[in-house]
Amino acid sequence: MEERRILEMRGISKEFPGVKALDNVELTLHRGRVCALMGENGAGKSTLMKVLLGIYTPNSGKITFRGNEVAIKNPHEALNMGISMIHQELNPVIERSIMENIWLGREPLRGKVGLVDHKKMYSDTVRLLKELELDLDPKEKMRNLTVAQMQMVEIVKAVSYNSEIVIMDEPTSSLTSKEVDHLFRIIEKLKEQNKAIVYISHKMDEIYKIADDITIFRDGKYIGTYETKDVSREQLINLMVGREIKDMFPKTECTIGDVKIKVENLSAGNVFENINFEVKKGEILGFAGLVGSGRTEVMETLFGVRRKSGGKITINDKEVEINTPNDGIKNKIAMLTEDRRDTGIFPMLSVKDNIVISNMDLYLRGILLNNKKIQKDCEKYKNEIRIKTPSITEQIKNLSGGNQQKVLIARWLLTEPEILILDEPTRGIDVGAKSEIHSLISALAGQGKSIILISSELPEILGMSDRIVVMHEGKITGILNRGEATQELIMKYATGNVPA
Repeated sequence: MEERRILEMRGISKEFPGVKALDNVELTLHRGRVCALMGENGAGKSTLMKVLLGIYTPNSGKITFRGNEVAIKNPHEALNMGISMIHQELNPVIERSIMENIWLGREPLRGKVGLVDHKKMYSDTVRLLKELELDLDPKEKMRNLTVAQMQMVEIVKAVSYNSEIVIMDEPTSSLTSKEVDHLFRIIEKLKEQNKAIVYISHKMDEIYKIADDITIFRDGKYIGTYETKDVSREQLINLMVGREIKDMFPKTECTIGDVKIKVENLSAGNVFENINFEVKKGEILGFAGLVGSGRTEVMETLFGVRRKSGGKITINDKEVEINTPNDGIKNKIAMLTEDRRDTGIFPMLSVKDNIVISNMDLYLRGILLNNKKIQKDCEKYKNEIRIKTPSITEQIKNLSGGNQQKVLIARWLLTEPEILILDEPTRGIDVGAKSEIHSLISALAGQGKSIILISSELPEILGMSDRIVVMHEGKITGILNRGEATQELIMKYATGNVPA
């Protein structure tokens, strides 16, 4: 494969004050192949990509591109060389059209005056969309698109640079299974065009479907590169975390008590209707369904983020009215939202501030804050749920995804909830952190808390739930006991194919 090699990064090290983010790591990419870059959050994957894109300058090491040693000073230089990236965090100009977002900063011009050639921009966009089999109107404003469609536009934009190396960072985080299959067809086309792909994902199924090679980092160090066919899932996990995770879903048998919360004929306009279920003390009730099934919307209504149009909610055999999140909190409900970056963390604030921000009333002494109690409570949760941070004064944006998620769980545990709604609690975090969060969920159920777990990952739903509610297009299509549930059965209910 020597002649197909397009990029080598050797002996790359990068230090920040007090942290060695990369320690003598390496990466090799080949034309026409997908290299999965794997490792726990904090392993150094993103840092290496930022070095490749010229965002960071390495302290040592060398980069060889097309056989020549290069120094990449900034992302613009990387793009001009033929290196582009599809970022996990989407930043579209939402008031502009699809075609304007794709060609932003490099619009085709006409005439001596240099006016934007909208006709050419439109035809070039139509050609790209057709090539990638996407049914989108180039003139449609970005604000009218779903998050998944925005993600596909980001992919089109990366392809439009005609880059030789395309980096994909968690490209399927917002995509349905059908859209993931579409993305994989695009990747196959890019491979046929001799592009080299770097694919970053925590989803094992995807890695084994799409990757030719796997490069593994751990704690900022290079562990090795393997052909995908030569490494099993168990070996891959061991190499990533440096330890064997015997039980990814450490579900312990808990005493299931009386019904804690009961939902009857709950409806919210055209979003969902006639939802009926109950959760008992010590029970983990899983909610499964495809994107758009209404799972999150039901939970937002339960917590008071959106208003119900009908039905009733009963807690401890007493009907309650929940119209705002404050009502939810007063009724001992907590909700961990699915998007920790947009609706969860305050990135510029410290770990400590992020833990206490929803519970400031607990710490008020007149007009002053009881900082001693804040410090004590935050240290308690930092230790109890093992939040890895140099200090509780560290900015939360510097923590890995798994540890950010633990901070948000600590925030809600401070409210002493009895009903805990967890919406995609392990999305975008690595296998080691997933196992720790699963252990924490199981422990909370063991304390008698009622847990509602929404997840798009069927192994997680099957592994952690006592019962599973399946939704399709705003309706419950089935409720399955732990013993009878299978991936195939859940998918039948989730697609509306209700077994007779």
